[in-house]
Parts: sequence; structure tokens; C-alpha cells
Amino acid sequence: MALQSLHIRRLRVPRKTTAVTSGRQRAQSFLIVATLLYRASHLAVGVLAVVRRPTDQPLPYVGIVLALALSGLTYGAALRRGRFDARHIWADVVVTGCVLPLALIAWGGVSTPPALGWAMLLGGSASAAAAIALDRLHAVAVVALLLLSHFIGYQAVGASSAVIAGHLNSLVSSALMTWVFRWYLLRQGSLLDEANARALAAEAHKARYAERLEHHRALHDTVLATLTTLAAGSVDANAPEVRARCAREAAYLRRLIQQTADEVQHREIGTALEEAVGSVEGLQLRVTAQYHRLPQVPPAVAAALGDAVREALNNVRRHAGTGHAYLTATADPDGRGGALVTVVDRGPGFDPENCTPGLGLRGSVHARMAEVGGRATVDSAPGEGVRVELRWPG
Repeated sequence: MALQSLHIRRLRVPRKTTAVTSGRQRAQSFLIVATLLYRASHLAVGVLAVVRRPTDQPLPYVGIVLALALSGLTYGAALRRGRFDARHIWADVVVTGCVLPLALIAWGGVSTPPALGWAMLLGGSASAAAAIALDRLHAVAVVALLLLSHFIGYQAVGASSAVIAGHLNSLVSSALMTWVFRWYLLRQGSLLDEANARALAAEAHKARYAERLEHHRALHDTVLATLTTLAAGSVDANAPEVRARCAREAAYLRRLIQQTADEVQHREIGTALEEAVGSVEGLQLRVTAQYHRLPQVPPAVAAALGDAVREALNNVRRHAGTGHAYLTATADPDGRGGALVTVVDRGPGFDPENCTPGLGLRGSVHARMAEVGGRATVDSAPGEGVRVELRWPG
């Protein structure tokens, strides 16, 4: 078979690249957004508290601006990188969570628990971010530092035991719940990544199997057909047409070994059929071909029809004993925009009920047509030749 008439469709398997977000990365991004919303709610409370409590002291205004700036730095960098920077987390914890409340008490004129509440509130979102960004030991250290500084702060403004206990409990709960969410979401992300990896491996295996199957079909219809004919001595091995065909198929084998076979698809059904005819005529089979109102079909369909016709003609040359075949191709008479192709010989025929179809008919004719949504039928009887009908769509 001519190299240009060989159609091997290599299946492409999508590959994961660095641009593809994994399940763990998506989980981490969700956690960043969730803690950002948590911090935003605390900042909103802080802004309202400072605005509604006018004071001559500049420290509350400086404190809320500093908290906004640190939050922007911490969460902005996390959103860009897809993860928190531990240095930003520690800076937020120390400045916003620990120093700010104590500074407001010492130099900001804050002397009551309600006036201090907005600054203490920021410690909850600081502990939540630490539970996500830091390892377990450092996260525990952050929570302990926040508990100590906030306990000292509330004691300094005379808060009741209930207020202190409730606030310290919220600090621990924020960190603990966020850590549980992180563990669960990252675990689910890992399971999703493993499932995707298994699916990709299965798809790759399926693609390799399909490619091998297509190679086997092509080799059966070309190289094996040529070798079988030469071994039978039914053609002159030194004939120019036979030598040219052997050279083309040797080139194909060489390219197949090097894994550089071109992915060529016929654009028109007529071209595909003519190349199939030329392939078998090189082995001295005479083909009378008639084409009428050939339809436009997808390239894959044209390739399948050409390959199926070639194998049907190979069977005529091998089994019919007539040296002559008849090919007819036309638009589907049903008017559905399809194609109808028939290959007929006037050989001895066979009894379909007592004959099992060989690999050529099963794999290279029936299977090829089925893969593109078509159908192949074989009609024969002893003494009446064989008629192979290819119809698309089936």
C-alpha cells in the first residue's frame, strides 16, 4: 500500500501540566478565600468601631490602617502564589493579634472591654490563617501566644471571667475548626488527584491499545497482504509495480519503528477509494470502478471507507480467483447525505452460515466502519461471488 494512503490516527491523551490545578491546590485556594472572608468580616467590624468612636488618640486609626495593610499583604500574596507565606502570617499574628491590642491599652486610651473588642476580634482570623499556613507545632505556638496576650489585655481593662473565657475559646475554636477543614479538604483533594491519575493512566492504556490495534490492521492490510501474495507466487516479484509497492511499505515500516508516522486523513472519499484501488492494482488485481455523486463526508469516514475497501479488494485477490473486482461508490440513495460503497467479485463465493469471517473482515472492514458510525454487510452464496456493502451512516 502507498505510504500516503496509510491512515493511522494516533490518539492523543491529555497530559497534566503545571497550568492544570490539582485537587490539593484547589483545596488550598478555597481555604485562602475562606479565611480572607473571615478576616474581612473582622476588619469591617474594626473600621466601624473606630469610625463610630471618635477619639483624640491617633493610635486606633493607625492600628486599623496597619491591620488593613498587613491583611492586604498577607492575603494578596497568598492569592497570587496559591499558598500563605509563613513570614506574613507571623507578622500578622505578632503585630495585629498581639501588639495592637496591648498598644491600644497602653497608648491608645482604650480602657473598657467593648472599646478593645474590635482589636481582639482580629486575633481569631489570625489564628485561623496560622492553622492553614503553619505546621502543627508552629500553629500551636501561635495560638498559645495569642491566648497569653489576649488574656493579659482583657485583664488590663477589667473584663469579666465570662468575657475572657468566651474570647479565648473562640481563638482556639477558630484555629481548630480551620485545621479540621484544611485536613478534610486536602484529603479530598488528594483523593481527587489519585482518581484523576488513575483515569489518565487508564485512558493512556486505552489509547495505546487502540493505536496498536490500528497498527495491526494496517500491517495486516498492507505488508502482510504483500508478503502473502509474494509467497504464493501469484505475481512477479520483480515487476516494477510490485517493487514500488514493497519500497513504499518498507518506508512505512521504517517510520513506524521510529514513531514518526504522519497522521494523514483523506479529505475526500474519491481520493481514499482511488488510493485503495491503486494499492491492490500494484499486486495485479484489475478493478473496474464507478463513482456517482460522491458525497462530502468527514475525513475519518473517508479514511475508514478507503481502508475497508482496500481490505475487501485484498480478499478478492486472495480468495476469489478471478483477478477482477468491481467497485461502485455513490451517495446513499436514502437521501440522508451518506455514502454507499460496494465491492463485488464473480468468484466462487461461500456459504456465510458455514464460514467464520477472518481477521480482515472482522477488524479491517466491520470494525473500521463501526468505529465511524457506519456498517458493513457481506452477501455471498456458493457459486455467486461476494458482495461487500459499506454504508455510512449505518
